[in-house]
Amino acid sequence: MTTSRHSVSVAAAIVDDQDRVLVIQRRDNGKWQPPGGVLELDESITEGLAREVREETGLEVQAERLTGVYKNLKLGVVALVFRAIRTGGTETLGEETAAIEWWDTATIQRRSDPAFAVRLLDAFRGDGAPAVRSHDGLNLIDR
Repeated sequence: MTTSRHSVSVAAAIVDDQDRVLVIQRRDNGKWQPPGGVLELDESITEGLAREVREETGLEVQAERLTGVYKNLKLGVVALVFRAIRTGGTETLGEETAAIEWWDTATIQRRSDPAFAVRLLDAFRGDGAPAVRSHDGLNLIDR
């Protein structure tokens, strides 16, 4: 019998004072996404979030609130997305990061895959309740 396992990742929706969110273009696939990645076994969720953002952008952040939980049904990845504020650092490209940009909501909808656009758009919702969604790696799935 095969045991299925999930991995847990974290991502930051870093919003600036102009209501724009930071996105990175990944070197491996050219996709635009919020900075983040898989948690390591020995780190807390907020430590992992800070580490991933620092590695991919050079920025220091502080998580404000959980804005969504997203499951990639194809890969078995559960992503926790946090709205975060920048607390320091300098924008720097990393090994995994080809470009860094700040996008408004219209740009998010126009340039991002639906499965990643919704993560960023959910961070702009003001009701405080985290979204819970599933996707196939590209598109949302209603279940």
